[in-house]
Amino acid sequence: MKAASVVEIKKELKYLSEEELQFLCLRLAKFKKDNKELLSYLLFEAKNENDYINTVKEEIASDFEEINTSHIYYAKKGIRKVLRNVTKYIRYSGNKQTEVEVLIFFCETMRDSGVGYKRSTTLNNLYQNQVKKINKALATLHEDLRYDYEEAILSL
Repeated sequence: MKAASVVEIKKELKYLSEEELQFLCLRLAKFKKDNKELLSYLLFEAKNENDYINTVKEEIASDFEEINTSHIYYAKKGIRKVLRNVTKYIRYSGNKQTEVEVLIFFCETMRDSGVGYKRSTTLNNLYQNQVKKINKALATLHEDLRYDYEEAILSL
């Protein structure tokens, strides 16, 4: 079975009633965890982006506390897991300012976590790639916002 394109789905959704749309949304939410998380973000979190950012930052901080730092292998696995979640939360938001704030916090937390990321080529590359993503997202923001974040980026 081939999936329909987004344009085709959009056209078909126009013909559905409110009850049918609600049924489809609930069915999507039941089908996959990511769908439920995205729907939760859109319904409850999207209205207040600052609270969403703070919630994500708290989760990043608690996830970093749980990372096993006894061996660099376990630290890598833990950091990658945190980064997967961070990327998912950024995708849900779709807001470049949120992306910049969350990635800066991720890099600061990684730097302050005590994991010797500079000794590991893999972790150092991961860190540098996040800094590149921050700079790329920052280039799309307004000048005033860009200026606000430049000090934080210089400390990375």
